[in-house]
Amino acid sequence: MKSPQLACGRFRIDLAQPRIMAIVNVTTDSFSGDGCPSLEAALRSAEQAVEEGADLLDIGGESSRPGAIPVPEQQELDRVVPLIEALSQFGVPLSVDTVKPAVMKASLHAGADLINDIASFRHPGALDVVCASRAALCVMHMQGEPGTMQHAPLYGDVLSEVKAFLDERVNTLLIRGVAADRILIDPGFGFGKTLKHNLALLKNLDALGESGYPLLVGMSRKTMLGAITGRDVNERMVAGAAAALVAVQRGARIVRTHDVGATRDVLRLWAALDETPARSMRQNDEFM
Repeated sequence: MKSPQLACGRFRIDLAQPRIMAIVNVTTDSFSGDGCPSLEAALRSAEQAVEEGADLLDIGGESSRPGAIPVPEQQELDRVVPLIEALSQFGVPLSVDTVKPAVMKASLHAGADLINDIASFRHPGALDVVCASRAALCVMHMQGEPGTMQHAPLYGDVLSEVKAFLDERVNTLLIRGVAADRILIDPGFGFGKTLKHNLALLKNLDALGESGYPLLVGMSRKTMLGAITGRDVNERMVAGAAAALVAVQRGARIVRTHDVGATRDVLRLWAALDETPARSMRQNDEFM
């Protein structure tokens, strides 16, 4: 990896050990059924995630599940910005999962430390907003759009095509002046991919990591786990924790999950075998 530290807004995150990103959905149509319909519910969800061991919080005001319908910009702003403001004193990095430049801009102003864009900053104006910030930026591969991405996704070689896309988006950020230690990459499990595609990416995840940029991986409760286990969406905690461990063993540095406690326990057990001392994430005062 380019650097063992991720420059992430107010923080520098030591990625020598894997980190857990908790999903905080401020939506009513989350595929996992865990959306928070109010600011109070979202705050409780975030607080519980931190208590269970989350290192980062990923806030989303628009569902990106297969078949999802986009929400109006103002509605997403109304969902996300007040929560960022309320969580800014929690002492953990705040990520915002959005494709809308206006939401990115308002989120950064409110105190977001990371922008997690499933469209990889391809929407008009997105690069202008994020490149001038000090936030970390995650680029993700997606074939198609959420509404149609699972309609017969097709690849010649999924690994090489995903890698080429991520390389191109990273290079775009670098050309725009983004420091290498601000960049994360995400192969986009479940975003325009069949089970076969997802398993090929997971099996060869270390090859994606050869780019030198930290890998962020999210498989929590996804359809691929249901296809393997036969379990409904809210019964996939064990499979999700196992998938997170496999991803970390293959080079992932941040795992995104709904089930923080289970994921933490699995990673702690794995770390204990390695006897690697826990390393800290410190607030970067010069980024305040």
